[in-house]
Amino acid sequence: MNEITRVGVDLAKSVIQVYAVNGAGLRVTGRALRRDKFLAWCVQLPAGCLVAMEASSSAHHWGRKLLALGLDARIIAAQHVLPYRLQGRSGKNDANDAAAICEAASRPQMHFVPIKSVEQQSMLCIHRLREGFKAERTACINRIRGLLAEFGVVFAQSPEALRQALPDAMEDATNEMSGMVRQALQMAYEHWQELDAHMHQCDERIAAHGKASEQVRQAEQLLGVGPVTASAVVATVGDFKQFKNAAQFGAWLGLTPRQNSSGGKNNLGRITKRGDSYLRTLLIQGAKSIVLTAHKRDDPISRWAQALRERSGWQKAVVALANKNARILWAVFARGRAFDAHHVSTKPAGAIAVVIAA
Repeated sequence: MNEITRVGVDLAKSVIQVYAVNGAGLRVTGRALRRDKFLAWCVQLPAGCLVAMEASSSAHHWGRKLLALGLDARIIAAQHVLPYRLQGRSGKNDANDAAAICEAASRPQMHFVPIKSVEQQSMLCIHRLREGFKAERTACINRIRGLLAEFGVVFAQSPEALRQALPDAMEDATNEMSGMVRQALQMAYEHWQELDAHMHQCDERIAAHGKASEQVRQAEQLLGVGPVTASAVVATVGDFKQFKNAAQFGAWLGLTPRQNSSGGKNNLGRITKRGDSYLRTLLIQGAKSIVLTAHKRDDPISRWAQALRERSGWQKAVVALANKNARILWAVFARGRAFDAHHVSTKPAGAIAVVIAA
């Protein structure tokens, strides 16, 4: 065990596969461990040993446990592990995956996933539940509309219009609905109300996060960043200094264009959509509201968004504003600067000198 310098771990529910190598990169051991035996095996590793895992539902939990043991725990995104599996896609199993993770962790330019704290994951649980309740509520509303349409009862598309008209429709004896249908609709309506209550509880938790966190309040100052987006950004990212610049943060969110460039010719396509889809969606939804109402404001960002919309269309303007907000968030938190909606960026003095010399 003292010879081991790097370990690749393939996590699972019951059995955890490990693959360990020494300083020369030669295999020392590879074995399967029961879940309750994994930490006892890790205790025997030398202090500071690199233990790499693939990103999964329990990776952050194990990462925190391994850090507490004095080990160098790292998490690698799944798409970065696949190229290092020697057997390719056709040779996927736990042992090969652990070996690929161990090899991927040795690359000097590998990007690792920061291990989230308990507080971060606790807040993200609220966001995930809220998204689940929201999707379930939409499905419930559509289900009610479909049942009503079977009996010729149709209302406006607005959920509020349906909410107001549904009780009267269930009591209306002139329509074709039988007693069995009315009971079914009553159950669906109660389920809808229950989901609304759950959503309200999640919103209260998110609002409490904003009151308790200075970072959340700073993020809310940006145009197009509301309480939900601000809370999600802070809970997801944590330390913004893990990104060396604002462009890297925007690329991490998947808001930069795909590249198919070769021979000095740059070909840019649609955005990559990498990273956290929930966070990217929130930023884009917030940017939509700002772009659509930019003509009503006179700050530099709104004028820029309006000019871009007229020049390139509102969809490109929305994505560009979402990317700009991501960059501003990085600047606010990584550099410790307050957000100023009327700030006008200038080129550094060194860059201006280079341009003049050229």
